[in-house]
Amino acid sequence: MELDILQDDYDSPWKDAVEQYFPEFMKFYFPTAHAEIDWTKEHVFLDQELRAVVQDADLGKRFVDKLVRVSLLNGEENWVYIHVEVQGTQQTEFAERMFVYNYRLYDRYHRPIASMAVLADEHAQWKPNRFGFSVLGCVNFLEFPIAKLTDYYDKVEELLTTDNAFALITAAHILTQQTKKQSQTRYEAKLRLIRILYQRNWHKQRIINLFAVVDWLLKLPKGLERQIWHEIETIEENQNMRYITSVERIGMEIGIEKGLALGIEQGIEQGIEQGIEQGIEQGIEKGRLQGEAKLLKKLLERRFGALPAWTTDKLSAAAEQDLETWAEAMLTAVNLEAIFEHDVAH
Repeated sequence: MELDILQDDYDSPWKDAVEQYFPEFMKFYFPTAHAEIDWTKEHVFLDQELRAVVQDADLGKRFVDKLVRVSLLNGEENWVYIHVEVQGTQQTEFAERMFVYNYRLYDRYHRPIASMAVLADEHAQWKPNRFGFSVLGCVNFLEFPIAKLTDYYDKVEELLTTDNAFALITAAHILTQQTKKQSQTRYEAKLRLIRILYQRNWHKQRIINLFAVVDWLLKLPKGLERQIWHEIETIEENQNMRYITSVERIGMEIGIEKGLALGIEQGIEQGIEQGIEQGIEQGIEKGRLQGEAKLLKKLLERRFGALPAWTTDKLSAAAEQDLETWAEAMLTAVNLEAIFEHDVAH
């Protein structure tokens, strides 16, 4: 498959990264606000609450839409809400939507609402940061901080030396945008980012998590993807770091080749005597559904807690079309039963 027919997927890796590294997200994009938050206290994501408030709004295309409850360092407010959006495309009504969400959330909670946006589109001059109106002496106005990723286009080298998860993620996002239909260039950029991950003095899980973001963003044709995995094998053997190629990589891959990594690992093991290429193909076929099902199980557990036996039985026996349908249904379902009503393959 050629790179120009692969569909780049920005939103899924952003969603996971914002939840995993929210303090770093705030520190990188909104340092002033970060400095006012008491990070020794728990911050809480309120996705279902946000969905209930804005479910009838015209959402538009954005990567992330989060509501987070945080505590402040000062004594004026013990905790407040932060509404964060990562907006993927230029949209005329974007600032108005931020305004609407802000007053709807205030109306629901009667607590201060801080609205913030990361603009991840490619239009450098599009920087909406305010909306309001004045009528008959009444002024209603919202101004909100933004971070614009195009402002970092000439700072990629600096980003790659910064010890913040979102410096690396920003660089990966920019390199994804800049290497559309450029398979070899994207391969080189992806391999460089992976090498940087192994060079950092980061703990194992952080490397695995950020690799998942890089791997998800910088998609490659199958041939170059295999070369990447050969390089990772070599890196891990040389550094005695069985991180990405360990069993923990099961479930990382989502999208077009969700089970690719697991399949390659199994395929290489099975194909030592029969030929690596043949082994890889066999491993992909065997590992793809297993990795896809395990990932969905982890996501369901994160949202709903321990899963009942009937759920795990369904996941184990599911076809690919079922898994994809359930993953989409999970975004809006209020409980497990609502998700598994969507059973299209049986």
